[in-house]
Amino acid sequence: MSDLVPATAELGEQVVRLTRQMGALKAHASSKHRHGVEWSSYVLLFHLVKHGQPMRASLLAEVVCADPSTISRQTASLVENGLVERRPDPDDGRAAQLVATTKGRELYAQVRTNRDELFAGVLADWQADDVRQLATLLDRFTTDLERHRPHLLKQIETQETA
Repeated sequence: MSDLVPATAELGEQVVRLTRQMGALKAHASSKHRHGVEWSSYVLLFHLVKHGQPMRASLLAEVVCADPSTISRQTASLVENGLVERRPDPDDGRAAQLVATTKGRELYAQVRTNRDELFAGVLADWQADDVRQLATLLDRFTTDLERHRPHLLKQIETQETA
């Protein structure tokens, strides 16, 4: 366990560096409002496309760890731009489900291709096996982070009151 402490500290520093770099790229992309859509709205579109099935806004909010009121504003933008449509929920006529339109799926594919090309440029000097290993380890780390999130949120709350 003692070897884990310095390794965890190093991981923490690298995650902070990665977050800072991704944040800077995201901020730059956000300032461009490409296709008339804010960057934060793309996240919703991406989840709808990847999920492949209509989703209620409440579930979408849960999946992206966002407040439902934020989701409402962002999905309104996606609907207004023809990237997402609202459909009646077959299980509850009072509720609506969100689904990506053909235009939304096409935009998703284009943005993903652009992102993949950008990352390919960054990783041009890497071996494919190293890239796959990094992807595997990031997936494992993110999955564990998602699994532990409720406990981590409680820990953070406890630290704030102490």
